[in-house]
Amino acid sequence: MENSILEIQFAIDTFYFLMMGALVMWMAAGFSMLEAGMVRSKNTAEILTKNIGLYAIACTTYMIYGYDVMYGGGVMLEGIEVVAKDATYAAPSDFFFQVVFVATAMSIVSGAVAERMKLFAFFAFAVIFTGVIYPMEGAWTWNGASVFGLYTLGDLGFSDFAGSGIVHMAGAAAALAGVLVLGARKGKYNKDGSSNAIPGANMPLATLGTFILWLGWFGFNGGSVLAMASKESANAVAMVFLNTNAAATGGVIAALILVKLVWGKADLTMALNGALAGLVAITAGPDTPTALEATLIGAVGGIIVVYSITTLDRVFKIDDPVGAISVHGVVGLWGLLAVPLTNSGVSFTGQLAGAGTIFVWVFGTSLVLWLILKAIMGIRISEEEEYSGADLSECGLEAYPEFTK
Repeated sequence: MENSILEIQFAIDTFYFLMMGALVMWMAAGFSMLEAGMVRSKNTAEILTKNIGLYAIACTTYMIYGYDVMYGGGVMLEGIEVVAKDATYAAPSDFFFQVVFVATAMSIVSGAVAERMKLFAFFAFAVIFTGVIYPMEGAWTWNGASVFGLYTLGDLGFSDFAGSGIVHMAGAAAALAGVLVLGARKGKYNKDGSSNAIPGANMPLATLGTFILWLGWFGFNGGSVLAMASKESANAVAMVFLNTNAAATGGVIAALILVKLVWGKADLTMALNGALAGLVAITAGPDTPTALEATLIGAVGGIIVVYSITTLDRVFKIDDPVGAISVHGVVGLWGLLAVPLTNSGVSFTGQLAGAGTIFVWVFGTSLVLWLILKAIMGIRISEEEEYSGADLSECGLEAYPEFTK
């Protein structure tokens, strides 16, 4: 009887992992639609190719090498297919859940470097990022490994439940390095330093992408409970779902109110980024706040993202077409710092140490990698190709040929 119960629990937890992973995989569609909506029509096919390509690269590279770097246990067959005797779920389901997180981190980079990067230079970066850079900082955080033998973040009181820092801030750090090396899009900034708005081509598509990401985030945070087949874990999953949704709504409301007060009208792009900011903010600790506290954490994220996007654009001249660096990086840091407000077992110093470690490692290694790729193969399309659109130069086709001819 006891063995039968354990087998049922094993099956439930495995199924739960697979379904949560499938929701996170669906976030790839969300990033694709969001980015396709936020770029100009002449770059749509290229950004979609970039998204499906990076997902395939992330899954393959992490399977061959990255999973072993992050969690150990051998490469591919040894590390993924062998089930530990005391495991409560099938090992391949754990790998599947982990690999879609890797793809999410890489997707963050895609939008920030949109409309001027060479497609295969981006793919080359994706191989190293998903195979080495991300798995290394993942090993230091979720696997508890020491940082080059110097210190252990867990001992310092660092906690990141589902990845505000480990996934989102890491992706943003890699994106920031890429944008700094790549430079701004042509026509984005004037000689006097003023900024020109470059509207996206399809706001319905961007809105659809945001809602898809919102849905996928339930798997992102809910799956990070890591169990389902008990009353306690089922209650925990339900609370995480509730808080995830609450934070997103808080981000939308705060962003809408702020832009109305400051600009005198609503702004759809800021509302969309407010939702994503709320989701990023709660990801580090969706298990401990009340629903109201989660709403407030998300609301602060919604306010931060508005000011961050405008500041990076107008003051620092960082051209980020989708606001990824602000949404995932700046708000990711806020998410980490918000955890001690509702979790007494986590310290601010530990969170700062973790954030600093993640940023320094990912930004530093990414910057070096971008510079190497720039020297070897070049990372930016020509000015003429940028004017004509990356669709033609990188993909040889247009996303909307009927409308452009």
